[in-house]
Amino acid sequence: MKLDRIDIKILYELQKNGRITNVELADLVHLSPSPCLMRVKKLQSEGYIEGYSAQVNIGKLGQTLTVFTEITLKNHRQVDFARFLAVVEKIDQVIECHLVSGGYDYLMKFVTAGIAEYQTIMERLTDMDIGIDKYFSFVVLKSPIIKAHMPLPSLFPR
Repeated sequence: MKLDRIDIKILYELQKNGRITNVELADLVHLSPSPCLMRVKKLQSEGYIEGYSAQVNIGKLGQTLTVFTEITLKNHRQVDFARFLAVVEKIDQVIECHLVSGGYDYLMKFVTAGIAEYQTIMERLTDMDIGIDKYFSFVVLKSPIIKAHMPLPSLFPR
């Protein structure tokens, strides 16, 4: 399926508000409701839309700690990366994990109940002997900008 600018705009609007009505969406992308709905269904069936979820205001639930962690592995064989990922993908507090270029191997984002929980997780990971050479932690003090949507129209101009 080749996407056009209207498809990109539909995806952009849906990622900002997954509960938007089809009529509202159609108006935003300058289509009538029926063709808009057909496009949304096609985007879903083709896998461009993986699902819908609620964005929870975690701050209303209580205090949390967000930590970005740089992790360097001892060895860099494929088996070493696979062993590491097999363990960390099972940790609920790992919100993001990125293999990156530069001075370390992974940049991870943890969200925990506090510093004690984070430290317990990191101690468990280092004790498991899954190849961690070293890690550096960066505790988030404030997050003035968090966007839940990607700038699709500028990333994929059609």
